[in-house]
Amino acid sequence: MKSTLSKAVCAALFLLPTIAAAAEVKGAKKQTLIDVYKEGGWVMHVLLICSIAMVWLIIDVSLRTTRKRMTPPSDVATARQAFLAGDYVAAYQAMKAGTSPFCEVVRGALGSVGHGKDATEEAIYVTVEKINSTLQTRINYLSVIGVCAPMIGLLGTVGGMKGAFGALGTSGADVGGLAAHIGEVLVATATGLLVAIPAFGAFYFLRNKLQGAIHNLQDESERLFRNAPYEYLQNADVGQEETFAALPNWIESPEG
Repeated sequence: MKSTLSKAVCAALFLLPTIAAAAEVKGAKKQTLIDVYKEGGWVMHVLLICSIAMVWLIIDVSLRTTRKRMTPPSDVATARQAFLAGDYVAAYQAMKAGTSPFCEVVRGALGSVGHGKDATEEAIYVTVEKINSTLQTRINYLSVIGVCAPMIGLLGTVGGMKGAFGALGTSGADVGGLAAHIGEVLVATATGLLVAIPAFGAFYFLRNKLQGAIHNLQDESERLFRNAPYEYLQNADVGQEETFAALPNWIESPEG
């Protein structure tokens, strides 16, 4: 977590030289990175936070949606060995000890295997959808950043323009000064666009990558239960978890 966040901060800071290069005008006095950052006004702080969040999300989701992370070969091999031996209790315990999405899906399916094929397939579908929804929510934040970043930059530009025209009204018709002010306030807009473009690109890329990983996860999970002997597993409590749903208290227990 900490290493991912530090990578995000470093990558976001690498965006600032691009902004500085874009802000330089031929023949103008060379500015430092800090000077360009200050010219953008207070919105630059917000955009810096957006850029850090964007890079963090890209790194985090990229790592989470790899096929080896979603469906680790070691977990698949462990489950297959237990299924081939017919030891479904051991398979459940092994999946319970695992932390991958594959383990979560197989564990949920084994918990419903005693209720038949339909219940097992429904458990696989529900668990896969829950994993997909969780990761898709993270990816959607990139779309939010892509939409909001240009607006934040434009807000800073509008505020800066208001100040520039106010200064022009008090100092007289200084066209050169007005042009300089406009060049400064446009830094915020340029920064917003520089944050939004990679955010949208990463959003579409990671969304497609997630769908491929989810399909692979579902295929590997369903393959384990193909031709499963449900008739012999009927009413079997493979999970052996504690049951909390007792009989209603208004039903008298049979005597004897």
